Amino acid sequence: MQSALLKRISKDVAIIGAGAAGMMCAIEAGKRGRSVLLIDHTHKLAEKIRISGGGRCNFTNRYAKAENFLSSNPHFCRSAMARFTPQDFIALIDKHRICYHEKKSGQLFCDDSSQQIIDMLQHECATASVDWQMPSQVKQVEYLVADQETQHAGWKFILTTERNSITANSLVIATGGLSIPQIGASGLGYQIANQFDIHVTPLRPGLVGLTFAAEDFTSFKDISGVALDAEVSCSGAAFRENILFTHRGLSGPAILQISSYWQPGESLHINLLPQQDAQQIFLTHRQSAMVLSNLLTHYLPKRFVQAWCSVMLAQLSITAQPMSQYRDSELRQIADTLHNWQIVPSGTVGYKKAEVTLGGVDTHELSSKTMESKRVPGLYFIGEVVDVTGHLGGFNFQWAWSSGYAAGQVV
Repeated sequence: MQSALLKRISKDVAIIGAGAAGMMCAIEAGKRGRSVLLIDHTHKLAEKIRISGGGRCNFTNRYAKAENFLSSNPHFCRSAMARFTPQDFIALIDKHRICYHEKKSGQLFCDDSSQQIIDMLQHECATASVDWQMPSQVKQVEYLVADQETQHAGWKFILTTERNSITANSLVIATGGLSIPQIGASGLGYQIANQFDIHVTPLRPGLVGLTFAAEDFTSFKDISGVALDAEVSCSGAAFRENILFTHRGLSGPAILQISSYWQPGESLHINLLPQQDAQQIFLTHRQSAMVLSNLLTHYLPKRFVQAWCSVMLAQLSITAQPMSQYRDSELRQIADTLHNWQIVPSGTVGYKKAEVTLGGVDTHELSSKTMESKRVPGLYFIGEVVDVTGHLGGFNFQWAWSSGYAAGQVV
C-alpha cells in the first residue's frame, strides 16, 4: 500500500550517484535532450571531489593512459579514455576560467578550491536541464519488460525511494566504491549488480597506507612523521616517491601506489638509496673512523637511520663499529639491504583511509564503448564502482569523466 501512495515520476535516464562520474553522465545525456534525474543519498554534493587533492582537487592527469589503470581486463578503459581525454576535460576547465597548476608528472590541481569543480559540474547540469533528488535513499530497483519480442524497446526500470517511485528507460549506477565511508560511501552499486547476476570482482582498499605487526615495527613506531625518498616495488610494479612513517606503518605516495599491487603475505622491496650506490659510498669511506649510522645520515633522515641500523645490524648479526673495522662481506650485506630492504605488511589501514576501492563490476560484463551491461539492456555502470582503478595522481577522476561521458552519449 505504501508504494501505491508514493508520487510517481518518469524520466528517460535515472542516475544513482551524483559524484564525478554521475554528474558527467547527466551532463552529456541532458545535452542530447534526454530527461535526466540525478539521485544521491548524501546531504552534501560530491564530497569526494571536495576533499580530494588537499581541497584543491587533482582533477586529471594530462598523461593518463591505459597503463595507469588496474583491472582484470586491462584494455577495457582504452575506448572511453580515447573518446574523452584529459585534454577534453581541461577544455571544460578552461571554458569556466578555472585556474589550475601542474604539480608533477601531469597532475593538475585547482589554484583555488575543489569547490570550483563542483560548481562547474552543477552549472553544466543546470544548463543541460538535469533534475536532482538528494538526499534520497534508493530502497528498491525493479526491471520490467513490457514486450518480450521487442525487449530493447520495452524495458523499464522502477526505482522506489522514500520520496517517490521513478520509472526510467535507462539506469546508470555511479555509486562509487567503499572507500571513505565517513562521507557516504556505500555498497549499493555492488548490491544492484548482484541483483541482476552481474559478476563483481573481489573488493579491497586501494591507494591506502600499510600496517605492520607490532613486533615488526617496534623500532620505527617512534619516528612517525619521518619521510624519505625511496623506490618501492612489489608484484612487478615499482614506484619512486616519498614514503612516510606513521604510528601504525607506512604511507606516503610510493606506499599508496604500491598498495594497489600488494597482496597479503607478500614482501615489499624498498630501495632506500635509489640515486646512490651504497657499495661505492662504503668504499669511499672504507678507512674512516666514522660509524655507519653517522655516515648514512648524510643520505637519509637521522631518526630513520638510527632505527634502521638498530634493526638491520641485529638481523644481519653485524656489530656496530667504525667503517674501517667492517669486513668487506659485511659491507656488501649492508649495501644490499639498503637497496633491497624487505618488509612484510600485516594489512592496510582499511576503507576508512583508502582513496579508492580495487575491484568492482566485472568489465567483461560491460560494453567498453557504452558502459552498458551485456546482460541487462539499459543498465550502465560507470566510475569507481567498475573494476577499473587508476594510479595516484588524477587518474581516477579521469576515469570518472571518461566513463561518464561514454555512457552519457547513449543512455
